[in-house]
Order: sequence, then structure tokens, then C-alpha cells
Amino acid sequence: MSRDTKNIPDELLDLLPAYERIKVALIRQIEANEFPPGSRLPSESELCQMFGVSRITTSRALNDLAQWAGIDSAQQALQAINLDVMIFLSAMFVIGRSMQESGYLLYLFNRIFGRARNADQLVLLILFAMGFLSALLMNDTLAIIGTPLMLYFSRELKISAKMLLLTLAFAVTIGSAMSPIGNPQNLLIAINSGLSNPFLVFLQHLMLPTVANLILAYLLLRLFYSGQFEKKQLQIQSGQIIDPTLARLSRLSFILLFALILAKMAAVLLGIGQDFPLTYIALISALPVLLFSRRRAEVVRGIDWCTLIFFAAMFVLMDAVWRSGFFQALLAGSHSDLATVPAILAFSVVMSQLVSNVPLVALFQPMLVHPSTEALMALAAGSTIAGNLFILGAASNVIIIQNAEKSGETITFLEFAKVGAPLTALNILVYWIFL
Repeated sequence: MSRDTKNIPDELLDLLPAYERIKVALIRQIEANEFPPGSRLPSESELCQMFGVSRITTSRALNDLAQWAGIDSAQQALQAINLDVMIFLSAMFVIGRSMQESGYLLYLFNRIFGRARNADQLVLLILFAMGFLSALLMNDTLAIIGTPLMLYFSRELKISAKMLLLTLAFAVTIGSAMSPIGNPQNLLIAINSGLSNPFLVFLQHLMLPTVANLILAYLLLRLFYSGQFEKKQLQIQSGQIIDPTLARLSRLSFILLFALILAKMAAVLLGIGQDFPLTYIALISALPVLLFSRRRAEVVRGIDWCTLIFFAAMFVLMDAVWRSGFFQALLAGSHSDLATVPAILAFSVVMSQLVSNVPLVALFQPMLVHPSTEALMALAAGSTIAGNLFILGAASNVIIIQNAEKSGETITFLEFAKVGAPLTALNILVYWIFL
């Protein structure tokens, strides 16, 4: 549409495609100074509600509007980067890195796992401790610190390294599903959907099936590695804190994170005070380390900058793919109803093996027009649990295997799939039943 299309008579507007009508309406509002320079235009979600159209249509309208306004590709690329996600990840990486550098996280693990007296108890403790911690600290962080711990247990306790590495991989993948901050794709869903109380929503819908799936993981590991579960006594030594000062600050950050999550849930439930986004929770929790630690510069340098760069690039790439219409056309050509819970679960598991779970969510979520809470939770569960199927299904799997290979241990593609494939099938069934 040219710049002059806005001047067509009102009686002819109905002859235009929906995206053109939206563009005309926005141009007229801009020129009437209803959106003065520097103000924010309605988001895609808001436009969907205003005009009663799909996300695809509003995306096309905004893309054409950008061309009409002469917005260059560089500006579009910068606008595509979700700053809330980037700030949140950075702050969480600071907390995780400080806990790792100080030795506090390893100390905490040893205190937890030191309670195990046999292989059964050890596997159960790894599954549930790592699973629940991954809901707060993100699964990739625990994959990094947990791998050398699993190898240490294997050497000292004469237990199969492959079994312990699989236990870790399944724990951080399954456990991260029940929290909006457990993994990056859940964070995208929580932020982009505008859930007022994402922690409570995720826990209400996904906590019980996640616990059930952790138990299923234990049973399958018990089945495939039955010879490792001999009734022999284990003795795990307590770990030592490397930097007591940084350990105290990182512990304070962790406690603060947990407290703010509970405060957010309570505030929304009780209807008191102003709601505060996930980004604020992460930033406030990281402040003790950033403000009071003499090693703050070292901690900041040590965070996973490659992952942050990856996410920035991913946002730009996925925005370009979305604007091209390729993904929308691909789904439209399938002639399938992908809005139901079973379809979302199956589609997200399969497609996550091809394009990875985070890009999948970035592309697929906008396709869901006015999605139900159950649909959003199905997307979170499916895209997360996809990591149990094959090694490449989750970045945490790759991190675990890469770190293990440095010490001479590994898990082959088939060894992972032998346990992961039946586990994933059972996981999907459980989430489908609960959702």
C-alpha cells in the first residue's frame, strides 16, 4: 500500500484486506497526534483484541507500517531484541555465577546429597534436588555445575557415570518445566503472554505432573541401570566453601530471589500493592553481589556472555523469519489444528528437535490467538520436555556431555535416546492428562 492509501474514502475501507485496514487506522491516529513522537504504539496482542484479528494479520500490518514510516532494518533489528528477557537472564547469570565461584552451590549440593546412603537415595535426591533448584536457577546453570559433581560421585562411589549424567540431564529438564524462570522458553512464554501471576499459574498446572515425571524418570533409570542399584552403603564428604564473603552474598541473593517470588505470588493473590515484573525480581536479587562484592567484575566477566549474544541474535533472526511469513505459511499449509493441548504438546516436542525449543516458542507463541492458560502451559511443557527425547533437544544436554567429555566420559546419541525416548512419551502422556 502506498502512502496515499490512507486517503481513500471510508466506504471503500471494507474492500481492503484486514492488515491494510489496521495500517490505515494506525496512520490516521498517528497523523491526528493520538500517538505523538516517542509514544508507544499498541502491541500485536493489543491490536488483536482491538480489531478481532489474528497475530499474523497484526504482524503484517505493523511490518507494512514500518515500511511506510521509513524505519530501517537496523532499527527493526534492535526493536526485535526483548530487553526484559536479556536483563533477566543477565541478572540470573550473576546469581548463578556467584554461587558457583564462591563454592556455595557445590557446598549446598554436598549437604543435600550427603544424606544419601545408597544408590536409590542418591538418584532420587539428584532428580528432586536438581529438579526443584532448576526451577529457580535455570537448567543450564545447574548443568554446568552439576556435571563435575556427577563425575565426582561416579569416581568416589563406583557408580556408572552414564547413569548419573542421564539423571542430571532428566532432572534439570523436567524440573525446569514447572517455573516461568526454569528455562528461557518458559520465560518467553511468561513475559509475552502477560500472565499476572506466572509463578502461581505454572505451579498450579505443571507442578504435580512434573513431580510425577521425576518419579517416572527414576523408575526408568532403575529399569535400564538395575545393576547400579546394589544395596551398598555410600559416604559423601562435605564440600568446602572457597570464598566465604562471596558465598554469604550469593546466599543472600538466592534467599532474596525466593522471597521476592513468594511476595509476588502473595501480592497478586491478595490483590495488594503494585505488581512487579520478573525482570525486577532478578535485578533486585542480584544487587547484593553487584553492590557489595569486591569480585563483582570477575563475576560479571564470568557469566555466559555467549548465551546472551545467542539470545540477542535469536530474537533478531526469529523476528525476520516472522516478518517473512514463512513460518506462518508453513503452519497454514499443514491444515492442522494446532491450538489444542495434545497438538501443542506433540508439535512442540517434534519441532524442538529441528529448530531448538527457544526459537520454536519465539515463533509459535504469536501464532496462538487468544490462547488459553492450558494452551500456554502445554507449549511450556512440550518445548521443555522435548529435551528428554534426544541430546540436541536441550542446550543443557549438550552442556553436560561436552563437560563430561573433558574428563573422558560421554553419552552417545543412542544411549541417551534408549532411555530418553520412552521417558518423553510417558512425560507427554502425563502432561496431557493433567492439562
